[in-house]
Amino acid sequence: MIHQSVTRDALRLAVIGGGPAGLRAAEVAAAAGAKVTLFDAKPSVGRKFLIAGKGGLNLTHGEDLARFASRYSGPGQPDGFWSDMLTDFGPAEMRQWAAGLGIETFQASSGRVYPTAMKAAPLLRRWVLRLRGLGVRFEMNHRWISLTPGPPYQLGFANRPSVAANAVILALGGASWPQTGSDGSWCAILGTMGIARHPLVAANCGWECDWPADVLAAVEGHPIKNLHVRAENRLAIGELLVTRYGLEGGTIYQLGEVLRTMPRPTIAIDFKPAHNHAQLLNKMQSVRQNFLSEAKLRWKLSAAAHAILARKPWTDASALAREVKHCVIELKGPRPVAEAISSAGGVCWGELDSNLMLKKLPGVFVAGEMIDWEAPTGGYLLQGCFATATRAARAATGTTGTVRPGFF
Repeated sequence: MIHQSVTRDALRLAVIGGGPAGLRAAEVAAAAGAKVTLFDAKPSVGRKFLIAGKGGLNLTHGEDLARFASRYSGPGQPDGFWSDMLTDFGPAEMRQWAAGLGIETFQASSGRVYPTAMKAAPLLRRWVLRLRGLGVRFEMNHRWISLTPGPPYQLGFANRPSVAANAVILALGGASWPQTGSDGSWCAILGTMGIARHPLVAANCGWECDWPADVLAAVEGHPIKNLHVRAENRLAIGELLVTRYGLEGGTIYQLGEVLRTMPRPTIAIDFKPAHNHAQLLNKMQSVRQNFLSEAKLRWKLSAAAHAILARKPWTDASALAREVKHCVIELKGPRPVAEAISSAGGVCWGELDSNLMLKKLPGVFVAGEMIDWEAPTGGYLLQGCFATATRAARAATGTTGTVRPGFF
């Protein structure tokens, strides 16, 4: 319940950040009766949401909750946190939310869930209309620059006098796609208040390596499908894309957390995971020359796999089979965080209580990619933003969780 000294009508809640987490937090809080003002540095909200929609807007995933919860990682992450989050607001609730906006969804064979129209803009338009109907006030072109402890908290913006708020939800994103507003500048602000953060680094991103010119000439931009890719003991299954600077694709995105810890990051590709070494060798019994060209036909190697394997000569079918099953690629490092799909790092878990409130700043909550968690693509990123925003907003308005004495 909200503290009895403040009526629901008088509750003033500031949400800073107009991405998916901020919009969801504003929606939940306003529906609970709070007077919500949403601030964003850009002229309009949902810019990163629209970018995500270019790929069809992967809202969530249809796998079971135990498997779903295991997709999230981050140093110091509390045991059972994501299981609890997804029980409160999981994939089923995400699809119900979309349906409430008149947006039908479907689950693809991959398990990924998309709007039937495969577009983000119609959903965003309806979402903003709902928020306005709930009384949410939008303040655009407001870059947040300071916070003075309260309550009430005094929020400083670059273009106006400070604003007072009884509670604050911070949802400023990570550091990927800074042109949308998530540039990570909030790290310095919280740093001055003694809030511990891990540096924001690229996650779900491409990795650089040195390709010979003939490899790029042959297969740049070509996907290599049905792969098993390993980094140390972590296995990723899917595809890779050869680029001018290195590799992109779902498998290397999944391995980023491990690769960042390796002094010399490398991956090992199994181009033919359905066949073992002996089976491959058996298909080459009569071959005495032109091993790679024969292997391309007999093993049905892709053009990209053939080009990568052609970096050195082959005079032995057994050695070539071992390479096909364990082709090591040395990597130089990740692409810049500005290019990444998402970022890792952010507010350390030890700074937050179970309601995502900053322990040092009672009444200030954090949601979305500002928190030090990461997850692969596949619907997990948006689901994580929605789930944490829902938890923070419910706690901020006293509709669930524990509200600290004197909070409002």
